[in-house]
Amino acid sequence: MKQLAATALGIALFTAPAFADGHATGDADSGEKLFNKCKACHMIEDEEGNTILKGGRTGPNLYGIYQRVAGSADYKYGKSLVEAGEAGLEWNEEEFVKYLADPKKYLATYNDDKRAKSKMSFKLKKADDAADVWAYLVSVGPEVKADSDS
Repeated sequence: MKQLAATALGIALFTAPAFADGHATGDADSGEKLFNKCKACHMIEDEEGNTILKGGRTGPNLYGIYQRVAGSADYKYGKSLVEAGEAGLEWNEEEFVKYLADPKKYLATYNDDKRAKSKMSFKLKKADDAADVWAYLVSVGPEVKADSDS
């Protein structure tokens, strides 16, 4: 059991730098293909109303998701996601990948509320697939400005 815990910790420490700066580590081209699963519920439309990718409106518009406070876009989100945003959840690759693996479980953990619910039932369990979708969303979103200390 200790060996399993040590292995999990090692993997977490090894992968943490990949998410550290918020830039996409996945493959945007693969993510574009994978997004076909998402477009049944989600569209991508910029601030001027230009359609980048036509999709459903059951879920929120995913344009500009990078660093967006969870539950803050123009959409009727579930209570648990709004609470997560109010508690400080901003979308970045690491959080997005964990959320897509199991939205309900993620919100229950993030909010420390085992009764948490998610309006999104879809799961994308492979972290590489979720990272690819993230890379695609970042690639079609507004320009990501580098963080600076000044």
